Amino acid sequence: MTGPTARLGASASLDVGAEEQPIADLPPSSAVWCSGLRKRYRRQTAVDGVSFTVGRGEVVGLLGPNGAGKTTVIKILLGLVRPDAGEVLLLGRSARDPQARAGVGYLPELFRYQPWLSAAEVLALHVRLAGVTVPAAERRACLALVGLADRAGDRVGGFSKGMQQRLGLAVALVARPDLVILDEPTSALDPLGRADVRDLLLSLKARQVAVLLNSHLIGEVERVCDRVVILDKGRVAASGTLAELLGRRELRLRLDGVDSAAEERLAAAGAFTRDRDSFVVALPADPDATTVPDLVADLVGLGVRVHAVEPARISLEERLLDILRAGPTEERR
Repeated sequence: MTGPTARLGASASLDVGAEEQPIADLPPSSAVWCSGLRKRYRRQTAVDGVSFTVGRGEVVGLLGPNGAGKTTVIKILLGLVRPDAGEVLLLGRSARDPQARAGVGYLPELFRYQPWLSAAEVLALHVRLAGVTVPAAERRACLALVGLADRAGDRVGGFSKGMQQRLGLAVALVARPDLVILDEPTSALDPLGRADVRDLLLSLKARQVAVLLNSHLIGEVERVCDRVVILDKGRVAASGTLAELLGRRELRLRLDGVDSAAEERLAAAGAFTRDRDSFVVALPADPDATTVPDLVADLVGLGVRVHAVEPARISLEERLLDILRAGPTEERR
């Protein structure tokens, strides 16, 4: 692997069973498969038994507080750090095989390019280091994809942090990777830039490119990720689809005239909390279509004045905080 962002897919190696099943009939391997990853630095355990997968064409978010082990896991996947235990497959190959990283695009959290080079020259350099052939027109299209078409000839030393971040994305994508690993890709971007990255990730997904995204911007993760892996103190605290993790729905109401009978009716719908005239009722993940209208009708029938009704789902940020406050016991799904 060369440079701060490099084309790190080789075709997946698949074992043919005893009945000589044709390779074309076998399902494609996961873009990332890792099991039991452990890494210890002297007395500090950075990663402790981490396992997860990233499917082809899937966007997976890697979340957790500072020091949770996210960047260490990414470095283990890329071969930049050797684990004390565990196995990694990238695009169907053992990560110990240098060819495993041949189809991986990587954007690290911290990087720097030669300031005397232009954006176009940076891309040409990394294409050459990767040992692939990418026509100049395709390199220009990659710069246009990240919003740098009109700055291709400008020296990188004059770029803002946001423009350098966009260039880093272009370097990660220029060699047509099958897997893209992004470590805080929107850290220096303004809202427009973050929206551009969001659209870019969705376009990669549509092309069946797998993405592993490490980001502190939980709202962005919630918008683009199919699944989330939450790390805490080096362990997987929770993982699953957003529907699985966020499952619980809420009903927020503003009510007047709530007596004990009305409270009993609210409790029948789900556990609720009250703050003066505001009520929050916890509903099942998939409530019956009649649950809310029946509740409102019954409350009105009990003489309650209903000023507002707002169905909502718990946010990823709220769920993340709940998990981290509970502590990293065994993995939750």
